[in-house]
Amino acid sequence: MEQNSMTALVSAFARSYHSEHVPGEKVFDDTMAARLLGRETREGIARSMAGGVAFFNPCFSGSPEQALEWVVNHQLAPSPLGRAAFAEGALQEAAALGARQYLLPGAGLDSFALRQPPWAKEMEIFEIDLPPASRDKAARIAAAGLSLPENLHLIAADLSAPGALDALRAHPRFDPDAPTFVSLLGFSYYLSRDEFSALIAQLSALFPAGSRFAMDYPARGESGQMDIQRQLAAGAGEGMRAAYAPEEMAALLKEGGLRVLRDLDPEEITRQFFAAHNRAHPGSPILAAERVNYCLAEKA
Repeated sequence: MEQNSMTALVSAFARSYHSEHVPGEKVFDDTMAARLLGRETREGIARSMAGGVAFFNPCFSGSPEQALEWVVNHQLAPSPLGRAAFAEGALQEAAALGARQYLLPGAGLDSFALRQPPWAKEMEIFEIDLPPASRDKAARIAAAGLSLPENLHLIAADLSAPGALDALRAHPRFDPDAPTFVSLLGFSYYLSRDEFSALIAQLSALFPAGSRFAMDYPARGESGQMDIQRQLAAGAGEGMRAAYAPEEMAALLKEGGLRVLRDLDPEEITRQFFAAHNRAHPGSPILAAERVNYCLAEKA
């Protein structure tokens, strides 16, 4: 089986671990992530992360199970859980306002289409990913004994290539006049400012006014700072290439015809998406990733 990127696999693992191991109040409950990953992949990632706890916390002392829980809660889970809660909440809001399409470039192992709630049944869901990742996703869905929902459309394309969006435009279920919700989570890290700006402009031009875009971005910090997540991404060959102040991101989005509706810093992200879980589980709190903002924008 071909593989999705390491970041996609680890993100899905973090969501599956949280769903399966946290009782009661969760940050986000991804009931399909474990099935998409499969037992072998989950066990392999678990062994690797538990065995590498010293990379994250040189002073850690405890069992492999405790090591894995610490790594997940402190390093792996904050971004995947917070981003998913933010994006799907914003998607529901957009659907209530009339959005009829959901576009996920670089979808990875996102599982929304496999557990979609009743309000999403009338939406067309388009997932665009690199051909190997798209084939891997389809193979994992089949291996899990699941069927592709009728409103899910997997499109294999390299967004960095010329004409990458032609396959979306040509899809018989795609409607360029339909208000659309676009999830660009995880993109801004790995593109230069010019590349990200060009992507925003290309996507914005596809959709009518009122379409909404959800994204996260690395907030500009002190010179030379690089947190554990950035080190992991670099080690996986997916080094982060840009960081922004909120006003810089707003200016970039304005160039693409978008206006910012919400821009959340880590403190606000923790308050909105993690506080209920942390009150219910005071012994294992989860905090939003440092220096990462969430942004919701709308085409003017």
